[in-house]
Amino acid sequence: MLRVSRFSVLMLLAIFVMSFTGIAVAETKWQKNHPRRAEVNKRLNNQNKRINRELKQGKITPAQARQLKKQDKQIRQEERSMATQNGGHITPAEQKALNQQENAVSREIGQ
Repeated sequence: MLRVSRFSVLMLLAIFVMSFTGIAVAETKWQKNHPRRAEVNKRLNNQNKRINRELKQGKITPAQARQLKKQDKQIRQEERSMATQNGGHITPAEQKALNQQENAVSREIGQ
């Protein structure tokens, strides 16, 4: 009976590991198929980390952090909207426009 439970635990562990491996592969494939979106979203994530760090260090107020995050959220929503109009992709011109918006928010962080 002890062997059966060890076997069951090993099988569950194997299934668990395989499920996360599949997720990692899917993310990489998505990034490969949507490089412009992946780049935009990576920048937004980095900016969010910067906002949190600046807030923690007292360089910006909670109100400033909320406003910056609101701006980033609007950029992310715009990116998603653009992608729905183009089969899940954004065009180089759309990426450029989103990057310009991100640059403006980035300049506001820590001022």
